[in-house]
Amino acid sequence: MAVTPWHFVLLKLRVMRNGLRGQRWRIALFVIGLFFGAWFAVVGFTLFAVTGFSRDHTGMALGGGLGGAAVVLGWLLMPLVFFGVDETLDPARFALLPLRRRTLVAGMFAAALAGVPAITTLAATSGLAVAAGLLGGAPAGLVQLAGAVAGLLLCVSLSRATTSAFSAMLRSRRVRDLAAILLAVLAALLGPLQIGLLAAARTADWVALAGVARVLGWTPLAAAYTVGLDAVEGRWFAVPAKFLIVGGSVAVLLRWWSSTLESAMAGTATTTSGRGTREAPGASPTTRLFPRLLRGLPRNRFGALVALQVRYWWRDTRRRANLITFAVVGVFVPLMVNIGSRGLIEGTAAAPPSLATVTASMVFLGVLGGVGLANQFGYDGTAYAANVVAGVPGTAELRARVAGFSCYLVPLITVIPVALALVLGRPGWVPSMWGATAAAYGCGVAINLFVSVLGAFSLPETTNPFAVNTGAGVTKSLFSFAAMLCTLVLMVPVFVVSALAGDVWVWAGLPAGLLYGGVALWFGSGLAGRLLDRRMPELLSAISPRR
Repeated sequence: MAVTPWHFVLLKLRVMRNGLRGQRWRIALFVIGLFFGAWFAVVGFTLFAVTGFSRDHTGMALGGGLGGAAVVLGWLLMPLVFFGVDETLDPARFALLPLRRRTLVAGMFAAALAGVPAITTLAATSGLAVAAGLLGGAPAGLVQLAGAVAGLLLCVSLSRATTSAFSAMLRSRRVRDLAAILLAVLAALLGPLQIGLLAAARTADWVALAGVARVLGWTPLAAAYTVGLDAVEGRWFAVPAKFLIVGGSVAVLLRWWSSTLESAMAGTATTTSGRGTREAPGASPTTRLFPRLLRGLPRNRFGALVALQVRYWWRDTRRRANLITFAVVGVFVPLMVNIGSRGLIEGTAAAPPSLATVTASMVFLGVLGGVGLANQFGYDGTAYAANVVAGVPGTAELRARVAGFSCYLVPLITVIPVALALVLGRPGWVPSMWGATAAAYGCGVAINLFVSVLGAFSLPETTNPFAVNTGAGVTKSLFSFAAMLCTLVLMVPVFVVSALAGDVWVWAGLPAGLLYGGVALWFGSGLAGRLLDRRMPELLSAISPRR
């Protein structure tokens, strides 16, 4: 019997069903994902459909050109930066099967279309077909409906091709550092981009923007979403031309994906450069474990765990990308909040920020730093079984992990406030900024320790660092949001005291913040450690990839 793309779709649905069987929390998260997908589909469909009430066609030009380009760019950036791609069907699992490359690409492509994001995108962009039907009748509506389908094919092929290509590049130690930095910069630019769009919306020349949208309609970004507008305005010659643009782009992307798919099928082993840490010929294994900068750590269980975490956070691709992302976002977002946001929105020179605004941005910095530990056990996977068998106490385990993580985060959250204060011309605010950051970081880490024990989830065993299991993208987003919300609740006393203290907080903030964050971290790690002692088997089961 010949293998068809339909077999891959059925296999994906069966794997998803088996993955959800007996896992109530996964079922709940899957349902939540369906809810958010339905919400996005309804809102997107409505926004695109209402463009049909603009009789001068400006609304539809903006919706199809700018809105369609935003959808395509979202499919490009979101899997790389935030959610990853669904790896229900791992290409490495098909390495030993006698499948032709064309069959595998077609099957994987069809399976990617059978998912909540794809269905949601098609439902949302179908609103353009309604708009085209209102303005140009049924023929224009049918043309735009075909364009929505073509746009979905472009989005999925673009997402798969880019993530597969980045996955192949990240197997090289030299390239993956650069790729992680580029992705971190992309993540940092999303916030300023939103601020810039809000500023542009206040003083926008909609006619000029419509002209830009029409130009985008002749590019792969928006060609599929502007064919209905061409049909409405009688430019039927442009319809097949734009479908050729989209079809050619999809063919090129699938060809690119096909060329990188073979390396993904090579398995989960990664290549190394062979240039490890050079040690003295007579160095003992214990000496080799401890990095040069941490040779002062005690030679006991706690010191070994800290040294191990320090090495993990730098050598593991996923963890290192998180560190680089935090470094870029931690510098850029406070600068935008305290310097650029008011000037961008009001169109005037930014006024000097107040101490309360600076303190709030430092709290955000500390809260963001703690989120890095939300799924710290998920990075280990089955390797955590060694700690379970060794009977490592939960409190010692968590405090060692926090210490290893803090070796990278503490220098960052120390330098960033100093740099921001110098840029603002307020060097005297540095102690209070350090205090707010320390308090938020201590509270954030304490909360995320509980999240890492109670809400850990497995990561797929694949060479693709952007791959996530079914429902893991929703899990990551919800847990991170809940942890940040709980941390802000714990920070309410700090906000109240800083507001009441006034100028005294400038110098009292540092000792108060260190004390508050340290106490929260000490008690949080102790309570979470006791919880870990009782949940070690369940935690190991949760982070073990289901085959």
